[in-house]
Amino acid sequence: MKTGKIQTVFFCKNCGYESSKWMGQCPSCREWNTFVEEPVLKTGSKASLADKACAKPRKPVHIDEIGFEESERIPTGFEELDRVLGGGIVESSLILVGGEPGIGKSTILLQLAANLASSGKKVMYISGEESLRQIKLRADRVGKIEGELGFLSETNIENIVAVLEEQDPDVAVIDSIQTMYTDEAGTAPGSITQVRESASRLMMTAKTSKTAIFLVGHVTKEGTVAGPRVLEHMVDTVLYFEGGEEGSYRIIRSAKNRFGSTNEIGVFEMCSDGLKEVMNPSELLLKGRPEDASGAVVACLMEGTRPILMEVQALVTETGFGMPRRQASGIDYNRLNLLLAVLEKRAGFAMSRLDAYVNVTGGMRVTEPATDLAVIMAVISSLRNTVIPSDTIIFGEVGLSGEVRGVAHADLRVREARKLGFKRVILPKTNMQKICGLEGIELIPVRNIQEAASCI
Repeated sequence: MKTGKIQTVFFCKNCGYESSKWMGQCPSCREWNTFVEEPVLKTGSKASLADKACAKPRKPVHIDEIGFEESERIPTGFEELDRVLGGGIVESSLILVGGEPGIGKSTILLQLAANLASSGKKVMYISGEESLRQIKLRADRVGKIEGELGFLSETNIENIVAVLEEQDPDVAVIDSIQTMYTDEAGTAPGSITQVRESASRLMMTAKTSKTAIFLVGHVTKEGTVAGPRVLEHMVDTVLYFEGGEEGSYRIIRSAKNRFGSTNEIGVFEMCSDGLKEVMNPSELLLKGRPEDASGAVVACLMEGTRPILMEVQALVTETGFGMPRRQASGIDYNRLNLLLAVLEKRAGFAMSRLDAYVNVTGGMRVTEPATDLAVIMAVISSLRNTVIPSDTIIFGEVGLSGEVRGVAHADLRVREARKLGFKRVILPKTNMQKICGLEGIELIPVRNIQEAASCI
């Protein structure tokens, strides 16, 4: 290699795989045309990082010598966010928050920082996208800030690490990781090398101190965090904000969590003064239901330990073409086709000559098979033009033989329905033995879709 020539390697933008030459397809993630060329970090810089990490040699300890209690978690001031995090913020953790532009990532983290500061915690909010005046404008909108909350507008990761080591806050927010850079990388901010090295420095800072660090990450058009996939492997928790641009409601869910479950969700509403918690999502999703309308069914799904009631709507009409149309919003398209095939084969409905449209209201995305029976009942209701009583909820998984199979947490689903004033529940017969001690609500067990169809 000639003197002065910059040595480069190729990285996969999707998964971070490293190669000495360009390849059309990544051998790791199998994606095409994802390799980009970037310079290699200097050997001296890597050695200096290792020297810093090993400056204080540590000795291994026994598990009984490690002290930790759940009470050491830091409450965020949002019960919904605490549920998703597994009970609160764990010290020395690195948390990545992703979401589409304008969905509320910076807003909720500023509110979180204000909540922590008002509770007596020392917090640093570091922005690489906004000036201090712009941060103040946004802070004035979300309310008065009290306590030890410091603001910094900086993009150089060495300067940021120096400030964090000097101030030693309990929690720090970095907005966003794509704007940070290190001089040793020699590439533009936002590149794979810069994102990876900046996150590595912050991870080292978090693990060698008690500071919990939140990283804001931009997302790609596929909905994943922009940058190498290794970024998600480095952090302890990955949170995603979801919600359509046309709606004011936001859902935050965990895609990875080393300190809690990944099944919980938190629901927020975007208001003029920031994000507000929605403590009862079922009541929200059922608001504005049509009265005496066919094709409308209330279903119950589980998000972690929380039962959520929502409405499933179906519209079935005669097709005007040789090929019937199928459209699914909120449920998997292939799952809808499967259920319609079961309905035709096992119950005798001629779905092959009908257009079918199914929608889950409220912008929810349903993947749980417990909503299968609700989808089938909504289709039958629309086909017969028969109204299912508004005080009825339906849940159950449907198999290829038309049988209605049991689902988990049936008792929690029934209790949630009773709490919201529902009088009837159509459910799998196999779940009846697990439900006891419930009064004031009628349980209608069914074994297959033929029995379910006879209930309306």
